[in-house]
Amino acid sequence: MAILFDKQTSRWLLQGKNVSYGLGVDKNGTLQHLYFGSKLPFVSDLPDVNTAIYHSSFEPSGGITQPEYPAWGGMYYYEPCLKATFSDHVRDTRLVYKEHQITENEQVDELVIVLQDTVYPLFVHLHYRLFPEHDVIERYAVIENTGTTPITLEQALSGSWHTPRGDRYRLTHLGGKWIEETQIYQDEITPGKKTLESRRGNTGAQANPWFAIDRGTADEDQGEVWFGALGWSGNWKITVEYNPFKLLQVSGGIHDFDFAWHLEGGKSFQTPAFVGGYTRLGFGQASRNFHDYQRNHVLPKPIAEQVRPVLYNSWEATYFDVTEQGQMALAERAAAIGVELFVVDDGWFGERHHDRAGLGDWTVNPVKFPNGLKPLIDKVESLGMRFGIWVEPEMVNPDSDLYRKNPDWIYHFPNRPRTESRNQCVLNVSKPEVQEFIFKMLDDLLSENNIDFIKWDMNRSFSEPGWPDAPQAIQKEIWVRHVQGLYDILARLRAKHPKVAFESCSGGGARIDLGIMRLTDEVWTSDNTEPYERLFIQEGYSLAYNAQTMMCWVADSAKWVKNRPAPVAYRFHSSMMGSLGIGGNLTQWSEEELAESTQLIEEYKSIRHIVQKGNQYRLLSPRKGNTTAVQYVTHDQSESVLFALMHPQKFQNPSPRIYLRGLKSDSLYKVTDIEEPISGSALMNRGIDVNLHADLASKLLKIREVK
Repeated sequence: MAILFDKQTSRWLLQGKNVSYGLGVDKNGTLQHLYFGSKLPFVSDLPDVNTAIYHSSFEPSGGITQPEYPAWGGMYYYEPCLKATFSDHVRDTRLVYKEHQITENEQVDELVIVLQDTVYPLFVHLHYRLFPEHDVIERYAVIENTGTTPITLEQALSGSWHTPRGDRYRLTHLGGKWIEETQIYQDEITPGKKTLESRRGNTGAQANPWFAIDRGTADEDQGEVWFGALGWSGNWKITVEYNPFKLLQVSGGIHDFDFAWHLEGGKSFQTPAFVGGYTRLGFGQASRNFHDYQRNHVLPKPIAEQVRPVLYNSWEATYFDVTEQGQMALAERAAAIGVELFVVDDGWFGERHHDRAGLGDWTVNPVKFPNGLKPLIDKVESLGMRFGIWVEPEMVNPDSDLYRKNPDWIYHFPNRPRTESRNQCVLNVSKPEVQEFIFKMLDDLLSENNIDFIKWDMNRSFSEPGWPDAPQAIQKEIWVRHVQGLYDILARLRAKHPKVAFESCSGGGARIDLGIMRLTDEVWTSDNTEPYERLFIQEGYSLAYNAQTMMCWVADSAKWVKNRPAPVAYRFHSSMMGSLGIGGNLTQWSEEELAESTQLIEEYKSIRHIVQKGNQYRLLSPRKGNTTAVQYVTHDQSESVLFALMHPQKFQNPSPRIYLRGLKSDSLYKVTDIEEPISGSALMNRGIDVNLHADLASKLLKIREVK
């Protein structure tokens, strides 16, 4: 059994492959956190649930503890998971243990602990879903009102993670901005709070809902790491709080800013999943565990079981100047170099000749496509490729038929301006009629055309989040209802069109999280396609998310976002470390560039199963030294691939020796550029030289076990 319960001491022990998680009920009926760390064999190994730190009369009389799901009430002064106001205006919640249930399945075991308020008809069902093979736990809460009068939820987080009492903890997190997403930041944790958040209506590029905690000494290969991420694509927060008693908790969930949920009698509210894990083997193992969990239990089946195709997107070649003949010419070039999926981007619909008009009018432009999309789709398929298309369903231009017909379908407040950003406004997806419009539009598009791929974009954040014709009690629910509506539309579309793959995009990488990944097959990592800068974005991305989901384009050199000139091979090698896409204007590539691209795409197809499905090892960071090196290894350790890319070099210093990881020590491997087979032990301990010397030089090495 992966979940053990000791009835006599009211303690539970969740056991993964290498991790244990312990909790118990104290003498007051409060659910307390007891342990999160290396695997323990017995429930009796857990500490006494009634142990507390007593300090002075100025601190809570019950002592300093680690409540598992703290509610705001009594003398609790730290970040609560739950804050509620009852119908009689009482704003104090006291949760005690009521019952629990354990369910065992083949790949996941689940513990549900029910807490109840001591007076009011408020119940909290805490769900713990344990994935033992990956040492990962999913947590979420279902908050239930069993009474007849409403309860207002003012904060409803998914849960709190705790580390052992100690000091010198360090926080690793991801931040940035447009074209600089998922940058790695590391901060010493000192007493007080640090909040990572988005209040923009989407996940946001400024912070990503992922965190890692270590004792300040962990690296890629060693050291205790506690890590986690939220599965939510709207307003979120993760609060890291360290108190003077050296207790650390990380609380996360839907953001409480401008939030209130009107919980009617007989109704419940479910929080998003807050996923966490632990390892003693550093940031590298934390990432590999999390990557496998995502591929096996988050990404939609059966598409997730396949490798992602090589994609071409027409945006940077044509922008809004989309025509049937122009797209056909690009398709011919794309097919000739080995592309498998051809995607038409913005500009195919309505009066969409620029970004000032047409959003919301999702009908094929009759001038650009006189006979609809079918001739282009037929052409693409005749060339041996599949067809995809871009949409931005949550947005509308004021200059559109949709807006003129339904001006109140956007978020807005009376007596306030309707702010435009990128010449567009946000549709109120909280409205059922808006959800139905979006679903029908996309359902018709997919039903009437043979489309295999949808790029779903969202190019602006929220403003004036009002819903004037809704009851006052639910006005602040739009932040949640919008995301619920988005998820519902995607789920319905996937159920009706199961062969269609979806990509999540939001002004670059502003909607990347475990929530959107449950309903899409890949994400657009960043609008920044500059191959050197992408190394920093992709390194941060890999801390949290797997390579299969990371769309990476090879773009034109020295054009978009002031790219520095870079060789074709360097551009490809940078992009081959995820799901490969091509985004340049192929009609302007030379015959030599096209020939080299053809060879590199063919090489990628031979290794993509290793990159997309294998274990990733970050060997040399772009943040240190003059070379980036990233290795991928199949789970059976028989195949591996190494990417090495030199930065703009200084002082004629060569690239450093690279020490591989993840191979069988006593097996022989054949390595590209090395004449004789060499042992895994030698590759990992003696290392190899890739001999890069020039600016933006790069190399791809294949490593195969000699049978």
